[in-house]
Amino acid sequence: MFNVGDKIVYPMHGAGVIDAIEEKDILGEKQAYYILKMPGEVKVMVPTKKAEEIGVREIIDKNSAEKVFSVLESNETEMSMNWNKRYRDNMDKMKSGDIYEVADVVRNLSFKQKEKGLSTGEKKMLNNAKQILVSELVLTEHSSKDEIEELIDNKISTSFAEYKVDGNITASDISKNIVNKFIPFEGTGTTNA
Repeated sequence: MFNVGDKIVYPMHGAGVIDAIEEKDILGEKQAYYILKMPGEVKVMVPTKKAEEIGVREIIDKNSAEKVFSVLESNETEMSMNWNKRYRDNMDKMKSGDIYEVADVVRNLSFKQKEKGLSTGEKKMLNNAKQILVSELVLTEHSSKDEIEELIDNKISTSFAEYKVDGNITASDISKNIVNKFIPFEGTGTTNA
């Protein structure tokens, strides 16, 4: 159970501070709710009984925030070429409430946007994922929304410049696919990455 003043994350909505715990009568059923104050003066009611089931959790600490930044600084993970499957996979990552998964979605969709643009649906998903990520990092890092957004954009731009070579081919792809085709590594005592 959380208390007033706790900073928590509500999956698919982002992070906020518990403003109050109130009993409400909704549709004839009395239930206790966390009144969560979200960025932009938005208030969300979360049933206390279902908080764990929904995936409500405490915000991450500073060490975990560093790991989130390293996710943003790393190369993209493989995504389906099929738009529907990619959308569903990314939605599942966002619903998990796992900030590393949300950071993965932000980085991957940002890379895709830089390469060839996004559909309207994926643009909206990127914006939502970014808002969720920013809301938690603002509370963890005690920074402003603008500072965190700029930090995220800078980390993604840096990793995009580092990992993307010649449009869609990554430096990793070059070493794994092209070099290995021309230089046999078998039997030399070296391992094939």
